[in-house]
Amino acid sequence: MPAPEDALAAMGRAAIHAADVARDVWGLLKDIVFWMFVAPWKRQRAGIRWESVIEQGVRIGWDAIPIVVLINFFIGMISALQSASLLKQFGQLLLIANAVALSMTRELGPLLTAVIVSGRSGSAFTAEIGSMKMAEEVDALSTMGLNPTRFLIVPRILAMAVAVPMLTLVADFMGIFGGWLIAVTVVDLGSWQYLRHTADAIDMGDVMRGLTKSCVFGGIIATVGCYLGVHVEGGAAGVGRSTTNSVVVSIFLVIFANLIFTAFFYVIE
Repeated sequence: MPAPEDALAAMGRAAIHAADVARDVWGLLKDIVFWMFVAPWKRQRAGIRWESVIEQGVRIGWDAIPIVVLINFFIGMISALQSASLLKQFGQLLLIANAVALSMTRELGPLLTAVIVSGRSGSAFTAEIGSMKMAEEVDALSTMGLNPTRFLIVPRILAMAVAVPMLTLVADFMGIFGGWLIAVTVVDLGSWQYLRHTADAIDMGDVMRGLTKSCVFGGIIATVGCYLGVHVEGGAAGVGRSTTNSVVVSIFLVIFANLIFTAFFYVIE
């Protein structure tokens, strides 16, 4: 059992580390806000690098479509089967469409898409920027008078904030399609009945709620991935640790943010 003074020292080191991380994150957020919203209007040749935003957007969004389609298609099928096993006890199998549509647009579509993107692109951000940090390329940008936040981080955050909502729309559609397939082929519901109940169950507010979540989730994933990449230490092993931490922290923060969103929407309804 550690001595009391050792435990106290460990608590002190943890508190100091947490304070350092909070200070660094706050500084990064200020830089992001400045280079994203202030500098493009105040300085010449300090605008957003849209070519980099498009490049990152293709990597985050277009290249992730196959995995998003497959996973959410299967999730929609699973949701329909689970709903059917419960609703058939009450003779309300038509409500499968309502359950699948609402769960996909409000929760599962945005959340699963964010988890996929976190593991696929958030970790890539950390690995790329971390490797650049180890090779002193980030320091070279600063030496040449080029701000690393503007060149490396802002394009990734903007691309993520746009790509994740677009992927969420794909996820919603595929989840509902998977539910429809199960309802028609397994549960033996009418195709038109399923589609009509789906249209009655959701409205534009449900879709916008999910897209709002997705935009915030994308910002969280990109910020965490870039922050951990910039603060990599310890060579190749450090890059690996930071990449793993990027996925873990991003998923935790996304789920926590989803809890806050869900509680907020519950209160205002």
